[in-house]
Amino acid sequence: MTQHPLDTKNIHNDYSRRRFLGAALAGAGALAVRPEWLSPGVSAAAMGRRTATDIVTLGKTGIKVSRLAQGTGYNGTGRSSAHTRLGEKEFDKLIHHSLDRGITFLDMADLYGSHPYVRHALNGRSRDKIAFLSKIWPETQYWNAFSGGAKPEIDRFRRELDTDVIDICLMHCMRNGRWPEEHKRVCDELDELKAKGAVRAVGVSCHDLGALKVAATHPWTDVILARINNTGREAAMDASVEEVVPVLKQARANGKVIIGMKIFGAGALTRPEQKDASLRFVFENELVDAITVGMLSTEQVDDTIARMNKALNA
Repeated sequence: MTQHPLDTKNIHNDYSRRRFLGAALAGAGALAVRPEWLSPGVSAAAMGRRTATDIVTLGKTGIKVSRLAQGTGYNGTGRSSAHTRLGEKEFDKLIHHSLDRGITFLDMADLYGSHPYVRHALNGRSRDKIAFLSKIWPETQYWNAFSGGAKPEIDRFRRELDTDVIDICLMHCMRNGRWPEEHKRVCDELDELKAKGAVRAVGVSCHDLGALKVAATHPWTDVILARINNTGREAAMDASVEEVVPVLKQARANGKVIIGMKIFGAGALTRPEQKDASLRFVFENELVDAITVGMLSTEQVDDTIARMNKALNA
């Protein structure tokens, strides 16, 4: 995803909140103080050891994925991303390493231009257990002639990936709560494609709190790709932590699948302790079914898996 400038206008007002979150996340156990929008502490150890590469079922969709997805769209725009700019050889190496480590969930988008790269990387590899998530960019821009619907886009996605089925297809980057009306044709055509088996689940990726709130309750939505970390607007979230968390909890209570993105704040959370705190916050509070991280190297893959395993069993 394209990075956005950080909104710092509320930093001073949020100081006490950040002090609370920092102190709460610093301990080895559950959060010491929990407002009503946080979960009661449930020890991960009490639920058995969990890992980043566990295969989990995404709610009522029945889709099975690794808990950690390999993203392919860091700094992505105009059918290009930091991942595709690695070139085929390095992209192949990255995807092969992720697969070999047990990551079976691949997060793509038309915006990133990553479909042909994924197809090349999977050449000769078994696809039986790999889940594809991709996204339709519902705008016409210099690089994209949007059809207004979903059928031509999904047909092209399937050709580019050499697959019959896109497991999850999202409308990309919803920025207001009017998306069901503004993109009704996309919704209707994705429903038709789901009925025919070309797509297994549908939903939206959100870059606006209003869009997220609508997605949390709208009957059309199966899956929400949501920006979540322990910092809020300071690290590429749609709103403050206090505003976003209740919406995610409501969405999960409504049976929506939540896939977390921007866990490391689109590159804003770089220190080890920041990454660990964000992962612990997301998983201790049961905010997601899975997460996607745009890991750019084999070292980042290994580091993310290790940190995630630690957070899942804190």
